[in-house]
Amino acid sequence: MQPCAGIPGVSRKQQLLKRHRRNKRLGLLVSLVVLVALGVFTWWWLPLLLLPLLWAAHEAWFADHLFYAPGEDYAYDFGELSQEAPVVLRDGLLTVETALRGDETLVLEVRVKSGWLGRFLDPRVELLGGELADQQTFERGVDGLRFLNLTGLAAPLQAGTLRLRGRHCRLLGEPRLWVTPCVELQRRRVMVIAPHADDAELAAYGLYSQADETWVVTVTAGEIEAEHYQQMGLGKSEAARLKGRLRAWDSIAVPRWAGVPESRCVQLGYFCLQLPAMQAAPDQPVASREADMADIRLFRRFNPFPLPADHDGAPTWHNLLADLRALLEMARPEVLVMPHPQLDPHPDHVCAQAAVMEALQGLAWQPQTLLCYANHLHDNDRWPMGDSGDGVALPPQLSAEQAWAPCTLSLDSATQQDKAMALGMMHDLQPQPPFKRRLRRLLQRWLAGRRASPYGENEFFRKAVRRHELFWRREL
Repeated sequence: MQPCAGIPGVSRKQQLLKRHRRNKRLGLLVSLVVLVALGVFTWWWLPLLLLPLLWAAHEAWFADHLFYAPGEDYAYDFGELSQEAPVVLRDGLLTVETALRGDETLVLEVRVKSGWLGRFLDPRVELLGGELADQQTFERGVDGLRFLNLTGLAAPLQAGTLRLRGRHCRLLGEPRLWVTPCVELQRRRVMVIAPHADDAELAAYGLYSQADETWVVTVTAGEIEAEHYQQMGLGKSEAARLKGRLRAWDSIAVPRWAGVPESRCVQLGYFCLQLPAMQAAPDQPVASREADMADIRLFRRFNPFPLPADHDGAPTWHNLLADLRALLEMARPEVLVMPHPQLDPHPDHVCAQAAVMEALQGLAWQPQTLLCYANHLHDNDRWPMGDSGDGVALPPQLSAEQAWAPCTLSLDSATQQDKAMALGMMHDLQPQPPFKRRLRRLLQRWLAGRRASPYGENEFFRKAVRRHELFWRREL
């Protein structure tokens, strides 16, 4: 058995976050010493005036969790499924010399360099092609190779009317266009593996709402971090059980909004953040961290049919594999959608992907296409950067260790709105953010020009409701 690939990645992110916070504390300490010195040797009231200004500047411009230098190049290997097409960028107009069908995934590799204002306002590249328009945003201070997603803009690109314009940044050097032919998704059986309720909607609502036959399989109940429900007067374990029951219901009910029948929505009910421990000891039940329970059947009672683990309700790795094998044999999916094993570091996401790949071993039925998504990143908690409705540029990746072909699905405005409503039904995205986070976003709107999502306060409304859904594709 392969160890859960997510554990080193999680440790790396924790180390990066620890270093980020240490450097921040060191910077604040130096600033405090300087301010105290100013107060002693000049005017006593000066530190009292400057401290809130420095704090506001920090929240507006330096509070993003960015664990790499904006001057580093992104690096990708798109493999044999993608081909380079010659393009020319002259006076802001991008032209391609190869005939395009119009449904390909188009990725433009280009160097983006921030202007001085782009260190305070998010630099973005505007893509203008007649009635078609998009914008894609990058890190403040960006100075390196980046990958723009031109999917959906094939017509103006082919016509030579696609204009690229940097806002607070410039495009430098000779661009390279990578073309990945479209693969049929909508007319095939699709199974989406969601580690938690809302992961399927965040990553693939547009895909699964358009497929002729979709299965949505949610692995965990997502019962932990239930402080919102403790405010109702419930104890910690009671609140966790209530949250788990609500999210189990969400995982069955919300896909109905997209036309997925209840008979193809399954909640496995394993416990949140316990998949790595289950994999480490496959025969040992691993109880919930907060719900004071070791039986998963409470969270599976909405399922439309029985599964192997229903006989004892034990939260073990072997039971998880048996459940997944039963579902794969029943659904016989042609397209399997799951978290990316390298880009997405969340331990439940990586272990859910590892469990599916292990469950596939030895099965008579094998899917044809694997699509992977990233709802979380190691290095940039804000990606996709920019606003709701924008396109999705490729995420930061600083070394291309494996070849994956990009696969982008374009969402029209009606589908984006339906996706936003589906996310709004998810109980985990409904509570109001903490006061400090709301104040930070207010300062960022005032000082850094950022816009709130029109769909809701949770950050996932901004990140997930976009003109693109981005996947990474392999043919199996």
